[in-house]
Amino acid sequence: MPSNQNRQRSIDAFRAVTMLLMIFVNDVSGVSNIPSWIEHVGYKDDGMGFADTVFPTFLFIVGLSMPIAIGNRLRKQASFFRIELHIILRSVALIVMGFYHVNLESYSEQALLPYAVWELIITVAFFLVWLDYPDTVQKWVQYLLKGLGIAALLLMAKLYVGGEGDQTHGMRMSWGGILGIIGWAYLISATVFLIIKGNGLLTGILTLVFLGINIGDHGGWLNFNIWPLGDASAVCLVMGGAFIGSLHRHYVKNNEWRKLFVTFALIGAACIAVGFILRPYTDGISKIRSTPAWVLICGGLGILIFNLLIFLVDVRGHVKWFKPIQPAGTSTLTCYLMPYILYGVMSLCHFRYPHWFNTGIGGIIRSFAVAFVLIAIVGVMEKKHLRLKI
Repeated sequence: MPSNQNRQRSIDAFRAVTMLLMIFVNDVSGVSNIPSWIEHVGYKDDGMGFADTVFPTFLFIVGLSMPIAIGNRLRKQASFFRIELHIILRSVALIVMGFYHVNLESYSEQALLPYAVWELIITVAFFLVWLDYPDTVQKWVQYLLKGLGIAALLLMAKLYVGGEGDQTHGMRMSWGGILGIIGWAYLISATVFLIIKGNGLLTGILTLVFLGINIGDHGGWLNFNIWPLGDASAVCLVMGGAFIGSLHRHYVKNNEWRKLFVTFALIGAACIAVGFILRPYTDGISKIRSTPAWVLICGGLGILIFNLLIFLVDVRGHVKWFKPIQPAGTSTLTCYLMPYILYGVMSLCHFRYPHWFNTGIGGIIRSFAVAFVLIAIVGVMEKKHLRLKI
């Protein structure tokens, strides 16, 4: 059996696969004539496509990492305020990036800067502010570059124009964007996890509490949809991941691998089953509406996949298969931002894929190729110490 030192490889592999698929589903959304099961399901529909499973899986993985990250700080006896400050700063970074990204959706042609230029500038600014600067870069240079990044973001906010025709507006908060949702869910979940000092039992109980809020909200039995918790769907997924991560650490520490696999298989299957049972009573299955059935089914799938990866990566030692995408597990945020650079450059260069790469199987191959190439580029960037760290 593996030693405790290898226990995080499965989480890195899980994160890498999920980021690869996130880049893929975002890119393939622009491809026509693809199977409907790949795409997102509409707002009013009861069901989910493959694309609807990727984001909740990422939220689940955010939680999986919390017992390691926060747990290590607690074991080092770092103060509550120091750990909470770290949590707040990470959350603010994600919320700010999400705020800018969500405003890209309503960017107006009447704005001074073209869409692609504004997109590229904010992305470069993100790198300047949150780059993991190596120690070889002098502090004053780091502060200067961070200051330039902040100034660029403020300027882009000033120059921003959204909307159409006479209905233009400045930057404004709407649904928060993918990174914004992750940021708020992490802030709430990590703060709660810190308050209870990573207690596994309390983490499980609180996961059920947040799930209860989500069920009550969508079942019409509880009016508890308050900002920034919302219907608690995102927080439930993160806290669920933290609970599974706590169980993982407990079983590995006690070398109880058989119990780990059986327990995770049972919990994962139970979540999926309960999701389908609740489906008719809690607004169906929907990612956009963040229904309990969607939360439970995706959470259950996440547990089962993690269970498989623990066996393959941690127990059997099969790590070569995810080496090509490993940077997506170690420089995940960098990978997430790379498509914004790619699409911005393509737009400015007026580049268009050949027709056969925009439709059907050719488009699907293209989207996978884009994901692998961007991750490979991030791998090169990692070696040159160009990666975001929050």
